[in-house]
Amino acid sequence: MEQKITKALEKIKKSENIPESDKPAIIQKIEEWREEKAALSDLSNTLQAWWIKVEPIFADVGLV
Repeated sequence: MEQKITKALEKIKKSENIPESDKPAIIQKIEEWREEKAALSDLSNTLQAWWIKVEPIFADVGLV
């Protein structure tokens, strides 16, 4: 997970689609999440729980 966060931060910094004025706030928020190991775990668990609920809908319409 740490490697993915690092990679995401690098892409955000290099992105031409994100205004330079927005990048510091985005990067700061990601760094805060990175420091909160429990937050990353909670986020992962929440996303997994969400996916379990919606995956059948996506499968039903042929997106999975």
